[in-house]
Amino acid sequence: MVSSSEKVTAAGRPPRRELANAIRALSMDAVQAANSGHPGMPMGMADIAEVLWNDCLRFSPLDPAWPNRDRFVLSNGHGSMLLYSVSYLTGYPLGIDEIKAFRQLDSRTAGHPEREIEIGIETTTGPLGQGLANAVGMALAEKILAGQFNRPGHEIVDHHTYVFVGDGCLMEGISHEACSLAGTLALGKLIAIYDDNGISIDGETKGWFRDDTPMRFRAYGWHVIENVDGHDPDAIAAAIESARAETARPSLVCCKTIIGYGAPNKQGTAATHGSALGPQEVAAAREALDWPHAPFEVPAHLKNGWDARERGRELVVAWQKKLESYRGAHPDAVIEAMADEASGVATRKASERALEGFGPLLPELVGGSADLTGSNNTWFSRSKQITDDDASGNYIYFGVREFGMGAIMNGLALHSGLIPYGGTFLVFSDYARSSIRMASLMRLQTIFVLTHDSIGLGEDGPTHQPVEHLASLRAIPNLEVWRPADAVETGVAWRLALERRDGPTCLALSRQNLPHVVRTRDQITTIARGAYIVMNSDRAPDLVLIATGSELGLAVDAARELEAGGMAVRVVSMPSVERFEAQEQSYREHVLPAGTARVIIEAGVADGWWRFAGNRGAIIAMSSFGHSAPAKQLFERFGFTVEAVVEAARRLV
Repeated sequence: MVSSSEKVTAAGRPPRRELANAIRALSMDAVQAANSGHPGMPMGMADIAEVLWNDCLRFSPLDPAWPNRDRFVLSNGHGSMLLYSVSYLTGYPLGIDEIKAFRQLDSRTAGHPEREIEIGIETTTGPLGQGLANAVGMALAEKILAGQFNRPGHEIVDHHTYVFVGDGCLMEGISHEACSLAGTLALGKLIAIYDDNGISIDGETKGWFRDDTPMRFRAYGWHVIENVDGHDPDAIAAAIESARAETARPSLVCCKTIIGYGAPNKQGTAATHGSALGPQEVAAAREALDWPHAPFEVPAHLKNGWDARERGRELVVAWQKKLESYRGAHPDAVIEAMADEASGVATRKASERALEGFGPLLPELVGGSADLTGSNNTWFSRSKQITDDDASGNYIYFGVREFGMGAIMNGLALHSGLIPYGGTFLVFSDYARSSIRMASLMRLQTIFVLTHDSIGLGEDGPTHQPVEHLASLRAIPNLEVWRPADAVETGVAWRLALERRDGPTCLALSRQNLPHVVRTRDQITTIARGAYIVMNSDRAPDLVLIATGSELGLAVDAARELEAGGMAVRVVSMPSVERFEAQEQSYREHVLPAGTARVIIEAGVADGWWRFAGNRGAIIAMSSFGHSAPAKQLFERFGFTVEAVVEAARRLV
């Protein structure tokens, strides 16, 4: 890379500081107009952004989804106006009216960046640290796809992932989980740029954050570049060039910056972090920055100096030629047929068998586990470990990092080209919950394999026995939760998760073996509707028993006893509440006739089930934590027995 001053002369661009000041001016103007936002970070990191976008980043505003583009993540997402400013300046379809509408209803310029590839936003950020973990996932995706597809002389997957991080990102524990794994897997094309300004919302961070960050990242196995002047374009350019030259380790570029740079009376203080500068300080900043232009006005020569459309078009054309050459030299291989599926086992084992079937058909399927591979059954016969020196595999040992695993899975999905799945115990979905929520918010196809789904796991006790977790996950919008009753329902749930492209899926699977439920072909077809009739009387039902997972067999046994006593009973399996509620009203009323007495059975808390119980309903559920004991004894202790179901039914009818 030539020096920044030489590059300016060669390219005929305006001075770098003027280009960076366009970011500062747009950011402070937008925040001031909204009277809401975070001007400090965009003003402090503007010089870094100018070097990155104009010298280093390979992207195309005319083809935002170009597969071989460099990925950029704004992990310190409160500084969203930096990203919006750059998107506007470089030529993405984001107009000045959207900049003026910052943080307003229906605007594309939200308070924190929301994923929209069309305007250059790769991921939704805001919850600090998760963007950094997403970036780890993106860099890992690049390494995996390069390992799978690149051939000598044909490197069609070859790009970097850049991420801006702040003190808050590094204070969050997820940064340790993700960055530790990134170092272990030698993600040499991951470059994190640390905005080391020493300020967070509460003030100077030295009162609560004195980590030796460079030493911390060296301990992870990262390449670290310290003490870079974040307002010196030459120093920034040299540091990024050094990071790009390091291919065996991820890089951390530590840039010393002044938050709110250019606001003469507030820069360097928390006053610039999370609120508008105020009219007087905006005016003072205009004078200090020598920016005499009206609010939201960027002179044409500066806008032209930022415009990256032609440069991006040339990058895409060159890559497309490489892709055509690759296709000619390496035509696609033939894909093998899917194997048959079995039944009559624990649903975690049935999940493994589903992977055996689907895996050969889906080379894009990449999975792993948070140190529970043998318990989650996420490894199948064609699994191959991804390591630091061999990324041609399809299996990631995430280690004990549930939250990091979820956010890295999100990064894998965001990158595109892969379908990620990851396993842990259902009870530890608490650790991963925020990443599951973000997958739902971004409508990502991620699959969470959550085993040991109830008190049925037995002797490990209440710390490992999930009670409230099913209800908690079902409360997340756009998340589909499946709790299958046997291998057949498990196979259907896996198929639907693989077909679902607009949101994540959680598979809640049993540790213990579950009986196979006999079904007709039509019944198997209706599993995909989320709830269906498993057993029915030859007359209108007096009672409907609704169950999920391991409790379906209990419902069937209780129904037989009630039928023997003269009661007309229908048994409904409801493996996915969300999928059932998405069905047309006529189908829902067909499965659950209005006014019929209902008993609902699930070994979790009752929350969420009352809407199905109706006016004549009872719920057999957990109302406390579990105990350490064999599963059979626990089900008896907590009332999951035929006798308890029969008694509840007879009280209602």
